[in-house]
Amino acid sequence: MRARDLAVEYQSVSVGSDALEAARLMAEQKLPALLVLDEHGAPKAILPASQMVKVLVPAYVVEDPALAAVVDEQHADRLCQALAGRRVGDCLSGSAAAPPIADPDDTALEVAALMARVRSPLVAVATKDKAGTHLLGVVTASHLLHELLGKAGAPSTPDA
Repeated sequence: MRARDLAVEYQSVSVGSDALEAARLMAEQKLPALLVLDEHGAPKAILPASQMVKVLVPAYVVEDPALAAVVDEQHADRLCQALAGRRVGDCLSGSAAAPPIADPDDTALEVAALMARVRSPLVAVATKDKAGTHLLGVVTASHLLHELLGKAGAPSTPDA
């Protein structure tokens, strides 16, 4: 099976998308991450849900987790205000690496190795030419596991 066969449509946002809407999309669809596209529609980064959570948590609480215990629920409910007026690009970490991109002809094992090497919950599948990068879809870790486990067949049962 090739990357093009494994690729599926997946939610993506642009660097200029509203951060609060992106967070809602993650929450409503229970996505582990979003693929972030640049202004030309090419994969730019992967925004893990954990990074969005980090944006919500005040820096002083990240630095001293004991302070989280003293913040009352009324203030905790206001955490989402940290995303108001921000763009997805503002939520990417300064060290955000380019997303892993598989060639459509890569094998499932090549996609799995890339995913494991960069520790990413998803890999973009795209073609590249003089005009730029053209996204075909995404391979998620859960979809890849499903496919690989399906190829392994049903577990054998010992004779009784």
